[in-house]
Amino acid sequence: MGMKKIYILLLLASATIAQTYGQRNLRFGYIDMEYILENVDEYQEASVQLENRVQRWKVELDNIKDEIDAMRLDLSNERALLTNELIEEREEEIEVKEDALRELQIKRFGAKGDYYTQRRRLVQPIQDQVYTIVQELAEARQYDFIFDKTSDTAMLFAAERHDISDLVLRRIDRASNRREATSRSEEKEIDKRESLTDEQDKELTEREKAREAQQSERQKEIERRTRERDSIREARQAEHEARRQQILEERQRQRDSVINARKGNQTDNRAVDHPNPSSSTENTEVKMNDNETSNPAKEETKSEREKIIEDRQEAARKRQEEQRKIREEQIEKRQKERDSIMNARKNRNK
Repeated sequence: MGMKKIYILLLLASATIAQTYGQRNLRFGYIDMEYILENVDEYQEASVQLENRVQRWKVELDNIKDEIDAMRLDLSNERALLTNELIEEREEEIEVKEDALRELQIKRFGAKGDYYTQRRRLVQPIQDQVYTIVQELAEARQYDFIFDKTSDTAMLFAAERHDISDLVLRRIDRASNRREATSRSEEKEIDKRESLTDEQDKELTEREKAREAQQSERQKEIERRTRERDSIREARQAEHEARRQQILEERQRQRDSVINARKGNQTDNRAVDHPNPSSSTENTEVKMNDNETSNPAKEETKSEREKIIEDRQEAARKRQEEQRKIREEQIEKRQKERDSIMNARKNRNK
């Protein structure tokens, strides 16, 4: 029976029922089975397992195809060296291999193959559960018709207010939570939840989702602050290590300067112990050389100190700039949260 005939029969049935019940308005609803399945955890887990099997089956088929291609290539390369009997024997082996490949393809992905059989086993329990819940909802909310949006039944238009897929999902979650309950307090909480009407349950679910989203945003903010704090700490540590290294190098240069000065004094003393006609002139030159040697060391020490001071000032400026950016981001984040809360309240009031 085609889709048009089904649609016509539904219209006729609707008209008949409308005449039977007089002025009472018919109530319609529909579900989106694909949407429901995508949001059921058990189905998603089973789908991943099935997909892993499918990938293994594809690898199995690809290996056989590669074997057939290799056999054909070998036959093509060796055909000139083979007798007719050997050629026919090789071709028969290839045909046997191809038949085995086709049979395996049908077994895995045929109309009644492993894939469709296991997928049906996967979907059937959830579909049965959905259909049971749909019947309960139809009786509780007095629906006359409930359609499946993904089925072959024609749906030319469907208002979103008639979509009861979320109601079905919430009841599936309730059943799953009841199976997973491990304490009496959890069972009481489930009983309390089931005593709510669909509208109350929907409102509570939306509040829980909003709270989870807010907690997620708060967690992201905490992680961001932690990364910034770690980054600042690492920068300070690197700055401290660089300053420490500069101090060690400066001390080493000072020690080297003192050692060189002592060596110069020892040379002067030896010259005094062994005077010669030009000793006074040499002593004068040595003193001048000592002064010339010491002055560059002092200038170099002064330059290093100025550099350290400039580095410290630059690091302080960077820290102030980073702290200023963090404060600005925090203020902007708080403003966004306040705006989000105000918009949520406005939407609730509407």
